[in-house]
Amino acid sequence: MPTPEARVVEPDADPAAPSARRRGRNADSSHARDFRPGFIVKLVLIALIDAFGVYGILAAWGQEAWGILTSMVVLLLIANWVYFAKKALPLKYILPGLVFLFVYQVYVMAYTGYVAFTNYGDGHNSTKGQAIEALLAQNERRVDGTETYPLTVVTAGDELGFAVLDSDGDVRVGTAEDPLNEVDATVDSGIVTAVPGYDVLDRTAVLERQDEVTSLRVPVSDDPNDGSIRTQDARTGYVAESTLHYDADADTMTDSTTGTVYTPNDRGQFEAEDGSTLAVGWRVFVGGENFTTAFTDSRYAGPFWKILAWTFAFAIGSVATTFLLGLFLAIVFNDTRLRGRKIYRTLLILPYAIPGFLGALLWAGMLNRKFGFINEVILGGANIGWLTDPVLAKLAVLGVNLWLGFPYMFLICTGALQSLPGDVMEAAKIDGASPWRAFRSVTMPLLLVSTTPLLISSFAFNFNNFTLIYMLTGGGPRFADASVPLGHTDILISMVYNIAGVDGSGARNYGLASALSIMIFVIVGGISALAFRKTRQLEEIN
Repeated sequence: MPTPEARVVEPDADPAAPSARRRGRNADSSHARDFRPGFIVKLVLIALIDAFGVYGILAAWGQEAWGILTSMVVLLLIANWVYFAKKALPLKYILPGLVFLFVYQVYVMAYTGYVAFTNYGDGHNSTKGQAIEALLAQNERRVDGTETYPLTVVTAGDELGFAVLDSDGDVRVGTAEDPLNEVDATVDSGIVTAVPGYDVLDRTAVLERQDEVTSLRVPVSDDPNDGSIRTQDARTGYVAESTLHYDADADTMTDSTTGTVYTPNDRGQFEAEDGSTLAVGWRVFVGGENFTTAFTDSRYAGPFWKILAWTFAFAIGSVATTFLLGLFLAIVFNDTRLRGRKIYRTLLILPYAIPGFLGALLWAGMLNRKFGFINEVILGGANIGWLTDPVLAKLAVLGVNLWLGFPYMFLICTGALQSLPGDVMEAAKIDGASPWRAFRSVTMPLLLVSTTPLLISSFAFNFNNFTLIYMLTGGGPRFADASVPLGHTDILISMVYNIAGVDGSGARNYGLASALSIMIFVIVGGISALAFRKTRQLEEIN
């Protein structure tokens, strides 16, 4: 029997030498592996992210948005640590999702919650310091007897500014954000012709931006009480001072023309002893006032309850009608005896293929009272106010939403029906169950197990179906007895939109709009939680 060849080890050979050589090769090649193409790509991407992050940090610093600044610094530090640390492999995959979740969900929800407890809105848009500056600027008047100064309009990028030649022959330049500062400039025949770091506008360019030039105010100094430089002809400037004077030590605002003294109140406004207030205020904490306003203020309480009831009716009605129609069509076209099923199914999906906002606009045109296709062609010139009558408008909204929504329900019901176990249906037939009894006791319960979560999501979607309401009726027709721009087909989310005044149709009240948004979240979340609990009971029964 042949024996394996014996291995001879030379006395001078070091058994560990190959391992040492391998370790040496690994050590020598580790640097090369670190700088492989994938690492270079990662380095470039992180560098770009850091660059955008630093830009955002500087922008937040300029706006004094300390919360955003802190969040961005923390996110940048975490991103750099995750993508350069060897032990953070799972975080490399989930960090982008976590960042988007934080920015677009957590931050938005937290900020909405904060705004809901403030008086943020028209007249209370900013901080107290910004409100003081706005009050002083809005009440500026030219000081009687003051001299005028030769003035030249300049630009720093897209930002306008003034270069002023004072009585001492010195040139001072400033913009809306930067007060006047003395500079070395070129003066020719009493006119400033060149300023370092600025471009001098010629007459044609000044005329093109005439409105901006005449409305521009350049602060004389860092103290708002010193006034600002204004111009009417872009050639001469004058000092305009505010009729209001702010005393920082006493924290009072005094009207120099009447002698009235205004002091801050707890509503974020300067208030006089007679109860009159100055127009511009600032944001302050008001507690749960916005929540009680929705229920107690006559301007909102009446429309709120009507809109809340219609929102539930619209959401429930939309889910019920689309599901029943979709289920009926799914049962019909699931019958193997029907010829051309594929063609019919394709045609039924067409409404679902059209974008929702476009479909709503098309129906708004077809339902037009005077020129719509429905009245003019189908009804032979009838004059029916489909979108102007309160009852018909609600029926029109439900009808259009049925047309837009039934294909989705048709698809999910078709899939659910095709996935039902055939042996269960055969057992029902063997037991002598009629088609209706088999559908009611076997098909429908099994169908609801798979479709109930989708019905819940459909309810939540329709509860906030802003696009349909906005594009089809705009919330109209308007309530006749409401002092706010709300209507019979408005749902809660469109009510929030109108109260927020995003389109400029009414006064902005972001605090109340945020409070209503939180209420919508609580309502939808509560109903969804109860419905999902019912879904688990169905699963246990089945």
